[in-house]
Amino acid sequence: MKNIFLLFLSLGIFLNCSSQNYLEPAATEQLTKAGQFTFHAQKANVMGADINAIANAIPNYTPNRMTTLDSGYTIVLEDKKLSCTLPYFGRMYSSSAYDTNKQGLRFTSEDYFVQKSTSNKGNTLFRIRPNDVSHITLINIEIYKNGKAFVSIDASDRQPISFDGYIAANSNADQ
Repeated sequence: MKNIFLLFLSLGIFLNCSSQNYLEPAATEQLTKAGQFTFHAQKANVMGADINAIANAIPNYTPNRMTTLDSGYTIVLEDKKLSCTLPYFGRMYSSSAYDTNKQGLRFTSEDYFVQKSTSNKGNTLFRIRPNDVSHITLINIEIYKNGKAFVSIDASDRQPISFDGYIAANSNADQ
């Protein structure tokens, strides 16, 4: 019985510690080189917010800074268009908190500046500044070699928020 328990324990540790590849390194490099990809958010990290106030509103929910998201939350970076459809959890500093259309991070920008660089570890960094979206000041996207990505968004009217997820090729359904 003890051997079976140790077998399952070691198997669980092995599966949790193994790295997950979302994309092959060559495909990741191709997407980042082109600068056209879709970021799919899997988790939201509330930065500095009173998470207990949010958690108390949800029955049977344990306070945790990382919130697992459903599918469908994305940032789509195309040749001449940036589309963002992400949720927002945190403190807002303006009266737009009562406008249900402005509660999430949902916008489309056609006038934005992208600065691309490489980190010391070989990750690709995108710094995006939308010029036609007044409340978003900076979007940082760090893309790892396995396709995993980290996004942080700074806004003038709310606390910063970050997301964990992965990148994929843009779907051709819209084109």
